[in-house]
Amino acid sequence: MASRTGTAHVVTTSRTYKGEVYRTHLLRRSYREDGKVKNETLGNLSHLPESLVEIIRRSLQGETFIPLGQAFEVTGSLAHGHVHAVELAMQRLDFASQPGTKPSPERERVLAMVGLRARRCPT
Repeated sequence: MASRTGTAHVVTTSRTYKGEVYRTHLLRRSYREDGKVKNETLGNLSHLPESLVEIIRRSLQGETFIPLGQAFEVTGSLAHGHVHAVELAMQRLDFASQPGTKPSPERERVLAMVGLRARRCPT
């Protein structure tokens, strides 16, 4: 028997039974034996979520994944706590009902301008 050295890949098969679609994800390896292509099932991935099966499939195709924390470098950020504090104070004072009773773009602009002014006031 020839040595089984082939690259692994994910094979997805679908089957419909009584209106329900069933998907099977198998980790397989292809190899040749006596001039014929044969498959060896290495594992059943059907119990895994679709997103994880897709990551395994892409990884076996040569794509490299890195942790999200290493993908980006934070070069600077703006403080946002004061904006939340002003918004919370305006909510507690029910300030949004003062400029008008119905929501409108103009009312939102007035609230934004008051919030901006409150943020700039020295404490």
